[in-house]
Amino acid sequence: MILAEALITRKEYKTRLEDLRSRLQASAVVQEGDAPHESPEELLEALDGLLAEYGQLIARIHRTNLTAKLADGRTITEAIVDRDLLDERMAILRSLAEAGSRKNDRYAYSELRYLTTLDVGALRKEVDRRAKERRTLDIAIQAANWRNDLVS
Repeated sequence: MILAEALITRKEYKTRLEDLRSRLQASAVVQEGDAPHESPEELLEALDGLLAEYGQLIARIHRTNLTAKLADGRTITEAIVDRDLLDERMAILRSLAEAGSRKNDRYAYSELRYLTTLDVGALRKEVDRRAKERRTLDIAIQAANWRNDLVS
């Protein structure tokens, strides 16, 4: 199995886990005299089995990410960290640009006037540049996901 397939499978596991959660909650309490539609004990056994498989898959994905490399030589793990840091930086810069572009409503000349201390346009250009960098990095990560086999 290649890494990309494992990531798709991981998503399927998450969907199945959420389904089990809902089914367990629905069977946890019933009106007196009624029986649950499904056995909570059997659902809990299914949950244990599914979580064991899911855990093994996640461990294999992480091991693969630690060893598989992008074309530029970074491991997938390093690239994911870089992508996450880009996301954080962009979120902070967007927030800063929003704060700096707030309109200053004054109802009288005697009210305080607030001035922007940053170049909002430059901040937004920086966000755009970082977003392009993030898209390029994400494409490289996706390419590596399709190129690398899942390790044991």
